[in-house]
Amino acid sequence: MDRAVIGIHGRRKPMLRRIASAAVALLSVAFLCVPPASAATLPTPKQLTAYLDLECFKTSYYQPPPTTLTLRHLNPVLANLPVETVTLGPREQLCVPVAKNNQQPPSPALDFIRFIDLACYRIGGATVNTGLVLSHLNPLFQGLPRTQVTMNSPQQLCVPVIKNNVVPPADVLALIRHIDLKCYGIQPNNALGAQLSLRQLNPVLTPVIPTHAAQVLYARQLCVPVQKAGDNIPSEILNIVRWIDLEKFDLSVAALPQVGLTLRHINPVLAGLPQEQAVLSGASQLALPVAKNGAFPPG
Repeated sequence: MDRAVIGIHGRRKPMLRRIASAAVALLSVAFLCVPPASAATLPTPKQLTAYLDLECFKTSYYQPPPTTLTLRHLNPVLANLPVETVTLGPREQLCVPVAKNNQQPPSPALDFIRFIDLACYRIGGATVNTGLVLSHLNPLFQGLPRTQVTMNSPQQLCVPVIKNNVVPPADVLALIRHIDLKCYGIQPNNALGAQLSLRQLNPVLTPVIPTHAAQVLYARQLCVPVQKAGDNIPSEILNIVRWIDLEKFDLSVAALPQVGLTLRHINPVLAGLPQEQAVLSGASQLALPVAKNGAFPPG
């Protein structure tokens, strides 16, 4: 009897170890079977562009290091325009996402729009003298008549940045880092004549810039999507960013708080540029989504 009891207790530790190992194995399998966190659903081109409104603030002077870029047009309407090489001049604006009249962009577009921040730099280039018919995409303005404009020479290149090192989720970053807009002067400078309430959407600015009234005045520029040489855009992303066309209008806005920011480039081609300090000194323009020549974003 004693030997039997001793035998049982002598086998207890190996048995416990085998049970523990089996439990660990089962837990490991269960862990591996847990589905990963769901990725952000890409918006359709129509969903993203219809609610992409950017308020453009004047910034403190900054000249980036010598940077030459080769740009080609992405939107089908302008596919015949030639490739052009430009040099980045001084930074002039930071354009940040806003909601108009408490009109919240729907999901999943909002997940991306709230992180679209574009720093705009002075550039030059050839005059293209291209006639276009523009249609507003945002539901607030879809009832407005179409306007005929002539797109002249390039004035700015607006490229994606992040503010104060607040990095968006990886799935969002994968799209917004490829949004590059080449802004051309347009004629005539038609007035929109709308009174709006603008509310910041980006988490860095919502605590510091209050909701404010803005009068939308005259159209000045048309900003159209381009691709920088060396930027390899995945096809599912390209199918979205190629439809981002924004018409910039002058704004009349009461004084807003000055805000100091640190900007960092996120486009792969410009990721090596140094961080920039920028002070926002006042809202000067509002960029509104449009379609060209009846070619509307799909979706």
